[in-house]
Amino acid sequence: MAADVFMDYKFVGTVKDAKVFTDRVISERRMNRLASSINVTLDSASGNVYIETAKGRAVRPLVVVKEGKSLLTKRHAEQLAKGEISWSDLVKQGVIEYLDSSEEENALVAFFEKDLTPRHTHLEVSSVDIVGVATGLVPFGHHNQGARLLQGSKNQKQGIGFYAANFPVRMDMDTNLLHYPQIPIVSTVLHDLSEYEKHPSGQNVIVGVMSYQGFNMEDAIILNKGSVDRGFARSHYFKPVITEELRYSGGLLDEIGLPDKDVKGYRSEKDYRFLEDDGIIYPEAKITEGDVVIGKTSPPRFLNAMDEYNLATSSRRESSMSLAHGQEGTVDMVFLTENSEGNKLIQVRLREERIPEIGDKFTSRHAQKGVISLIVPEVDMPFTASGIKPDIIFSPHGIPTRMTVGHLLELLGGKVGAMGGRQIDGTLFEAEKEKDMRAELLSYGFKENGTETMYNGATGEMYKVQIYIGPMYYLRLKHQVRNKIHSRARGPIQLLTRQPTEGRLKEGGLRLGEMEKDTFVAHGASLLLKERFDSDKVVLPISEESGIVAVNDTRRGRYYCPVSSEGAEITNVEMSYAFKLILDEFKSLCLYPKLELEPKY
Repeated sequence: MAADVFMDYKFVGTVKDAKVFTDRVISERRMNRLASSINVTLDSASGNVYIETAKGRAVRPLVVVKEGKSLLTKRHAEQLAKGEISWSDLVKQGVIEYLDSSEEENALVAFFEKDLTPRHTHLEVSSVDIVGVATGLVPFGHHNQGARLLQGSKNQKQGIGFYAANFPVRMDMDTNLLHYPQIPIVSTVLHDLSEYEKHPSGQNVIVGVMSYQGFNMEDAIILNKGSVDRGFARSHYFKPVITEELRYSGGLLDEIGLPDKDVKGYRSEKDYRFLEDDGIIYPEAKITEGDVVIGKTSPPRFLNAMDEYNLATSSRRESSMSLAHGQEGTVDMVFLTENSEGNKLIQVRLREERIPEIGDKFTSRHAQKGVISLIVPEVDMPFTASGIKPDIIFSPHGIPTRMTVGHLLELLGGKVGAMGGRQIDGTLFEAEKEKDMRAELLSYGFKENGTETMYNGATGEMYKVQIYIGPMYYLRLKHQVRNKIHSRARGPIQLLTRQPTEGRLKEGGLRLGEMEKDTFVAHGASLLLKERFDSDKVVLPISEESGIVAVNDTRRGRYYCPVSSEGAEITNVEMSYAFKLILDEFKSLCLYPKLELEPKY
């Protein structure tokens, strides 16, 4: 049956038999006579043949299957292990080929060799292939719900760890460094392939699955203060302060140094107290908000015609780099260099020790995230018969709805690995069996289901239920309460709208939205809205005749309207300044925004 052939969606000719032609292209590619990146598809709906050669396509490797048997043999595996052949040799031999999404339409891919039938065309190189690197790091992932697996992948990317070995000499933006990172007891094949031991992001901790006086409701977790004191999840936060000497038109430039007192915008001497003679702070200085880190002066913003000829008269302005609202730290390193344009560039790195506190976010690798709600003194923590105290108390209510059975299996596997002194394999689809881990745990003298008898730390009474407890890999996430805590009473406002500024570092206001308003009303505090919604309240005189804003003549002590007739009634009206602003914008569009005032009864 004749068919049209399209190469990269351009018509190139016709063939007598589409199926024979497609099979011929595929076999030529497998014999290394065509490039391995070429893909061919026979569209069953139209009967046309589509050949893809364009760059930028996502292709993935699969093992070729013929008559229900994989072309990748044990001999190949042995040769690969000895280094006699390489991956590219397998591609050249036609054992492995790359398929794109269109050619995949005509393929039937088996996960495991045992599943192969004569209908199958390909076999997965590894069953972990269907997920990415971060998702492949989740142990027992095939026991979790799909959405949780993806969230677990995202959470791991936010974990604080040992991100680079040369961190002391790097000037990175907003980085965190975990003090005592560990490699997990329960790992996967991806941990080995990605050399996870060189950049670990978490710690193995004892987790008890139980409620504790209701403090771990709603995904909250409880920490043992003894663990925190011994260094659990302790980290450092690094942040740079960077400035450069900019060049301006007319040969003017910024000057880094200690500003003189006659400089416009000079701050107090207290603000400059950490600066040395060159205008730069010294290492190990402990600084807080408002303290100047790098002293700098700039030329005036606007020069008039005379100043251009007489630069001596124009005073410079202060433009030093200082710490914003709520920031603090210790100067870790000062770095002096030049940028690409040859201008002087100063970089100062600040560091701050971060000890876990209430509000900090933690997660297991199964997207079971939560924030610290309580840090309990070690004497009050529950303990097992052998004296083990959990580092983290995890709420049992996080499991049923989320269906993260992998989380529970990791706890069991962690216990087996800790007792057996080995790493447990939790690779997706190829993990150790629960039955085997239970049997091994039983042989170590524990209950096979991972539970233990525990005692109340405060009263010493035995709990009437068995508590599920064991070691687990937990990550501290970069979302820390120190970076997010924000409150304000009165503060700075924007020039244009007279509403509070935006953002935490600018000491901005907190917005109250439609839903927050409903909560106040539901609590019977609706009058509070009067106060909450007048951040830009303004009282303006309005002419009742023309309906526009009247003029307040303060010198004569009277109001008058430039449009209305003499003696028109003028009334003070309370409104939002943003509303007054939009009235002015309407006027600029030659619209007449007339306010019709209701009579005062």
